[in-house]
Amino acid sequence: MSQTQLPFIARLAITSLFAGLTAGVHADYQRQGIDSPERSLPVFYEALRDRMQFRLGWHDGVKDPVAWRTAGLAKARELMLPDGVPDKPFDARVVDEIDRGSYVARKVEFNISAESRVLAMLLVPKGNGPFPAALFLHDHGSKFDIGKEKFVQTWGDEARLKSSKEWADKFFSGRFPGDELARRGYVVMSFDALGWGDRAVPDFRTDSQQALAANLFNLGTSFAGIIAQEDVRASQFLAAQDMVDRKRVAAVGFSMGAFRAWQLAALSDAVTAAVVDNWMATMQGLMVPGNNQLKGQSAFSMLHPGVGRYLDYPDVAALAAPKPMLFYAGEQDGLFPVESVKTAFGKMHKVWQANAAADRLETRIWPLGHVFVKEQQDAAFDWLDRQFARPAR
Repeated sequence: MSQTQLPFIARLAITSLFAGLTAGVHADYQRQGIDSPERSLPVFYEALRDRMQFRLGWHDGVKDPVAWRTAGLAKARELMLPDGVPDKPFDARVVDEIDRGSYVARKVEFNISAESRVLAMLLVPKGNGPFPAALFLHDHGSKFDIGKEKFVQTWGDEARLKSSKEWADKFFSGRFPGDELARRGYVVMSFDALGWGDRAVPDFRTDSQQALAANLFNLGTSFAGIIAQEDVRASQFLAAQDMVDRKRVAAVGFSMGAFRAWQLAALSDAVTAAVVDNWMATMQGLMVPGNNQLKGQSAFSMLHPGVGRYLDYPDVAALAAPKPMLFYAGEQDGLFPVESVKTAFGKMHKVWQANAAADRLETRIWPLGHVFVKEQQDAAFDWLDRQFARPAR
């Protein structure tokens, strides 16, 4: 008689006997699949993390840095700009303007994509151009009532002016870094990423943003992809202005804006240099208890599905080589473990060196936290002046 012909009770007994005999060999099934409600990582996350190979990442065996960049950039654009970059006319319009002494501040509307029109603040030095330019990319900060206003002083809106001054006091030594650079003779532009400033709604929160990210996934795109696409378009718009020297267009960012700055330097041909303050580490180095990258929420604005299979964060940034790049980190910045920062910086230096451009990458760890204070701003803007004083590659 076969086992399938045995009565149910007999078959159950045989199964129980077999399980008892093998109990010492096989562990019980995994009763808990998530390590904690706070991190919501699978208990086997270390195995997944350790097998991340970054198939197109930089390694010491790379012989041709140009070919490496070509392959890596093609994959980065495929995954980070899944819908490409639209070529709809910008159709720009100045809606307001004030005089600030050595420069003019304007509010300008333009088409950021085929679907969205945005309001940007544009600071234009007086005199005869063309001038060097900088696209300022704002942070996350879980503060959504202001975006572009974090870097450029607004006008005509007392509530946002008050909010932005408080932000400047907290992170920027009470200054508006965009206005500081405009005083040096730069055209400066700042605009809102989706979900900030004019592109948010009252009471928009971090959990609202997670729902936004989920809905964009359902729509076949991603929150990070939308931001990347719009940043590329904004850089193209800035570079296309008559008063701008197209060979001297920088991306400047703090925190999430720093992530956007090195990402943009890699993805956009319009950007020729970048200042990156407080956002660089390795992916694996950020997978530590308490890190924001493990919490969802704000992380969705910087998570591109599938990129980790091919490129680590410093790999993506290094796709910008040999463009001049300045990276800051904070020794006391709890968001970015210093050893992971050093590992990322070390990899990037190898790429610039391989491109015979070692002098065009500068990295510095300040004895500070998550800030972009006056001393850092002045040093960064001095650095940018030096880069733009010499011929671009």
